[in-house]
Amino acid sequence: MKKFISWNVNGLRACVTKGFLDYFKEADADAFCIQESKLQEGQLSLDIPGYHQYWNYAQKKGYSGTAIFTKEEPLSVSYGIGIPEHDQEGRVITLEFPGYFLVTCYTPNSQEGLARLSYRMEWEDAFRSYLKNLEETKPVVFCGDLNVAHKEIDLKNPKTNRKNAGFTDEERGKFTKLLDSGFLDTFRYFYPDAEGIYSWWSYRFKAREKNAGWRIDYFCVSQCLKENLISASIHTDVFGSDHCPVELCFEESK
Repeated sequence: MKKFISWNVNGLRACVTKGFLDYFKEADADAFCIQESKLQEGQLSLDIPGYHQYWNYAQKKGYSGTAIFTKEEPLSVSYGIGIPEHDQEGRVITLEFPGYFLVTCYTPNSQEGLARLSYRMEWEDAFRSYLKNLEETKPVVFCGDLNVAHKEIDLKNPKTNRKNAGFTDEERGKFTKLLDSGFLDTFRYFYPDAEGIYSWWSYRFKAREKNAGWRIDYFCVSQCLKENLISASIHTDVFGSDHCPVELCFEESK
């Protein structure tokens, strides 16, 4: 069995002071993916025995960034999606293993006033094409902060957030298109009707205390891996960021 964790740490240096390494050790994941590391190379050195480390940094300081820590050494590693305009912000890492690709992604936020929505739409199409291209070789497992609550069930206050970043019709439509292209939202596969389970809460208005959250962190897999899925979970009891970790367990194909 493989156990994967994904966590938007909202600044890894801050998260390390709030128990990141304790949780990392306790989780004992086969692969641990993070988003929003907010680091440049050399700013933080993590001593994690037994894991290979792969980092993708944004060119802009203190912004975005991803990493994957994996027990199994991958066959190959790539950074970004191969399109220069989308690869300045350290948003994607892909590891190739014998039976599948593992991709971590930190999807661009559409921002206040939807200032970046048109860019986000371009990103969505490019990222979907990238995943489908990988899938021609072998199945794909992808995870991360995808910055969208897909359905009304995925956030506490859908009515008042309808035109806000992360819950626009446009963003939700792109996620539907992604799933329709042959991917499975693993949490909804196991819990199609579960309500009140979120992965992100605003730091304002005591949102986490009130559980006024959004489910915007995902593990998705190629449809052909459906029979391999064991469990998907959201660790709402883990603190250290404004997001909590999400998990996927699956059986590798023999």
